Amino acid sequence: MAMTREFWRAVETIHDVVYVAPDVTQRFEELGLKGFWMGYVASRAAALGTPAPELVVATFHGFAPARIRRALPDAWQLADRDAIIALRLAIAREELAAAWPDTDVADTADRLRLMLDGVDWAGKPLAAAHAALPEPGDPVGLLWHGATVLREYRGDCHVAILTAAGLDGAAANVLAQAAGLVPAEQQHSRGWDDVAWERGRRSVQQRGWLDADGVITDAGRGAREQLEAATDRVCAAGLDLEATAHGVALEGEIVSLARRVADRGGFPDVNATGVPRPRR
Repeated sequence: MAMTREFWRAVETIHDVVYVAPDVTQRFEELGLKGFWMGYVASRAAALGTPAPELVVATFHGFAPARIRRALPDAWQLADRDAIIALRLAIAREELAAAWPDTDVADTADRLRLMLDGVDWAGKPLAAAHAALPEPGDPVGLLWHGATVLREYRGDCHVAILTAAGLDGAAANVLAQAAGLVPAEQQHSRGWDDVAWERGRRSVQQRGWLDADGVITDAGRGAREQLEAATDRVCAAGLDLEATAHGVALEGEIVSLARRVADRGGFPDVNATGVPRPRR
């Protein structure tokens, strides 16, 4: 018994409203941050405190170190860390309330919170950091908080699998792009320069996962699926029986809520996270 990938797609979608809100860049700039990417990096990393770039490079994995260093540590001098966290939660509340205007999510939020009690945080630094933040007192905020913790939990598990396979951030993105999971502009959005991207491409190609033209091979598709399957196993292993039971029981509700979020727009199926949106 375990949650399906549809569950993980759903918590990703619910979490991601804080990145696709139409005025997100402007609102973080009003705090003093500069541009979308500084807002992204600082708001996601703030759960860790005011970390140095090296810690964020280690936990974000798929982003070029240069992109992280352009945001940090400057962000911590430009804006208050608590204000960054508060604004992120406010954006989530507003976006989700608009998606669920007539829906009482209190019971779903409470049960999702109970699921977190059965998570093993060992080796999951971003998830653990987000779990340690104060729980919002309102149902919509609490549901977003739970979805965010679980989104980062799967992300931490996936990073462990990628690094164990010897895939750095560039190589992992090259493979995901070749598999059609992320958009053509992934290199730019993740901040990789041409030298690092080409090195990642050669790394994947040498494994036989891309052909001479950079097209994914059958072996490459198989490898990409094995990486996801291994992530599924690591995620399942870190949840006790009670947490797993909560997740399985909640899946239908969480997926339904996520579909309504996706229906508001701003969520292309092929997106930078590499996670498809819940199916209609």
